[in-house]
Amino acid sequence: MKKDFILNNKINTTDYAKALQLIEKSRYILIITHVNPDPDSISSALALSNLFYENKIKHKVFNISSDLPKSLDFINRYDKITDQLPKFYDLVISCDCASKKRFGFEVDETIPIINFDHHDSNDFFGNINLVDPMKSSTAEIIYDFFKFNGLYITKNSATSLYVGIYDDSLAFSLNRCDELTFDKVNHLVEFGASPSEIADKLKRRDSLSKYRIIPKVLESLELHNEGKIATIYAKEEWFKETGAHNRDCDEVLNMIMKMHIVKVALFVRVVNSSCRISLRSKQKINVAKIASKYGGGGHLNASGFSMESTDINSVKNEILKEIIETTK
Repeated sequence: MKKDFILNNKINTTDYAKALQLIEKSRYILIITHVNPDPDSISSALALSNLFYENKIKHKVFNISSDLPKSLDFINRYDKITDQLPKFYDLVISCDCASKKRFGFEVDETIPIINFDHHDSNDFFGNINLVDPMKSSTAEIIYDFFKFNGLYITKNSATSLYVGIYDDSLAFSLNRCDELTFDKVNHLVEFGASPSEIADKLKRRDSLSKYRIIPKVLESLELHNEGKIATIYAKEEWFKETGAHNRDCDEVLNMIMKMHIVKVALFVRVVNSSCRISLRSKQKINVAKIASKYGGGGHLNASGFSMESTDINSVKNEILKEIIETTK
C-alpha cells in the first residue's frame, strides 16, 4: 500500500524520551556547535539553551572559536556562547555535527553524547542518535524533540528554531521542506517567532566589505562541461584587502546556482592558510560523495571539506576532475 512520504521518519520517537531522561539525570551539560558554525548549529544549540535556562538546568553552549556569525546576535543567549570548556560536564549534546571531528576537540569517551543532526554523512557517533537526513535542518529535529516530549516552546526557543529552519532550507526553498516543515514553522510563529523581524535581522544587516569582495569572487567565475559546472574562488589577500569575513561570500554560491545552465558549483577559498571547498548541486547530483572522499560531508546537494593547501588552481582542478567523473 502506498504511503505518504512525510511518514518516512528516520528517528525512533522513543529516543526523544530517552534523550530527555538523560538530560534530566545530568548535572552539567555541554552543548557543542560545530567548527565554522552556521545558523542551524548555533540556533539549534540556543533553542536548547533557552529551554535549559528556563528550567534551571546547568549547561554551557560551546564553540571551539570565538568567531561566530554576528548576524545571529539577536537570538536570546547568543552572548552566552563560550570558547572556554567548563571544568566538569557529564553529558554532551551535539548540534548539527556529522562527526566528532566537527567538534574541533577531543571529548572524553566516557561521557555520553546526544547527537542531533540531519546530515547524510552523519556517522552515528552518539549514545543517542537523533539523526534524520530527510529533515530540512537540525533545528527541525530539535522542534520534534520538544514536541514528542511535550515541552513548552517559549518565544526565545521559537525564534531560535525558526532561524535554523529558515536559513538551512534557504528560506524554505530546498526539497527537504515538506508540509510538516511548514506546520512546524506555523507553530513557531504562534509561539512568538516573528518572520519579518527574523528576515530583517538575517538579510538586511550586510557589511560594506561583503559588497567589496563579492565582485572579486564573481570575476573568478568559470564555466566547464558546456556550462553545467561552475567554479569560483576567493584568494586570502582579497579578505585582507576588503576587510571581509569568509562568511561574507557564502551568498555567491547561491547566486551561481540560480543560473539555469549550472548543475554543480565549486567554491574554493583560502582561509587560515588552507583551502575550504564548498560544493552545491541541483536535482540528484550527489556532491556529498565527493566531499566524503576528502574527509568532509554534508547533504546530497550541499557539502564541503578542507584541504591543507593554499594552491587554489591545483585544488580547483583536482576537485573539478572529481565532479566531471561524478556527473558523467
